Amino acid sequence: MSASIKQRLKLEMFWPTFDPFLFCAFHNDDFPNGNGQLGPAASLSGRQIGQDFAGINGWRMYHGSKVPGFPAHPHRGFETVTIVNEGFVDHADSMGAAGRYGEGDTQWMTAGKGVQHSEMFPLVYEDKPNPIELFQIWLNLPAKSKMVEPHFAMLWNEQTPVIDVTDEQGNKAQVKVVAGDYRLPSGEIKSALTPPPDSWAGEANNEVAIWIIDLDPHAHGVLPAAAADLSRTLYFFEGQTGELDGESITIKEALVLISDASIVLKNTGTEKARFLLLQGRPIDEPVQQHGPFVMNTRQELQQAFFDFQNTQFGGWSWPDNDQTHGDGAGRFARYADGRVETPE
Repeated sequence: MSASIKQRLKLEMFWPTFDPFLFCAFHNDDFPNGNGQLGPAASLSGRQIGQDFAGINGWRMYHGSKVPGFPAHPHRGFETVTIVNEGFVDHADSMGAAGRYGEGDTQWMTAGKGVQHSEMFPLVYEDKPNPIELFQIWLNLPAKSKMVEPHFAMLWNEQTPVIDVTDEQGNKAQVKVVAGDYRLPSGEIKSALTPPPDSWAGEANNEVAIWIIDLDPHAHGVLPAAAADLSRTLYFFEGQTGELDGESITIKEALVLISDASIVLKNTGTEKARFLLLQGRPIDEPVQQHGPFVMNTRQELQQAFFDFQNTQFGGWSWPDNDQTHGDGAGRFARYADGRVETPE
């Protein structure tokens, strides 16, 4: 095994993650045409509605009954980073924030001391299929930040830094910088948009990075060296074959890498190769998790359940638990203070 690769793991629906990351799900659904009510124009018979994860006909309803997705549910003690490469998500939460985002946008939510949110996948097109591809990543919060005020942020695709490199043969490599800094061979640094204020990613010394890397056939790119002893995992989620510092790699692998070396990544297949990189300094604190709550001790977990039962983390003011924003809505974000924003 190459000195750059510490471990090789297979990818299933839920991908292996390492401190400071808690969870990474890859949703890739070939949803059919919409039915005019943001649901699928297809029969739901044979599906376990409410728990539909089987992937019948290449798509899932998840916890949705009419519209695919995840109706209102609580979180405490960590952050969700949802990157939508294709398709749309309708967000609503107990802070009063809402949005429709997709086609490259990222929604970053700090749950902190507690929030409810829903994440539905509206099938907006009635005249064509509605494929969706997204990552949901859970980034832990340190003990000092677990009870901060919740925060909702939208990182629009149009404002997210993208690095394009074309080699002498015309092969293209692209790096989308969702979090962190990317250092080019020239020394130039491309910095991501600012994460929420209490995020572990907000402290430069933690070197949190979330990058999406696309390589044309025969193209290559470089993972620049970072500090030593960071968690650094590369997920090969689309394509055929590649190389990392000369060692062959294949699709549906997670590659745990050393963090303090520059690594050459090549696409040796005949199709585009796509990768997700997650990197960060471990928080290195005890983790106690039960479902949507992530704390440091069992007592804190018990308190989280007690608080939710008593306060509902601010309650739910939306008409529906599976709140959607209509068939005519474009991409938008409405923040808890009432401010409305659309991509520029």
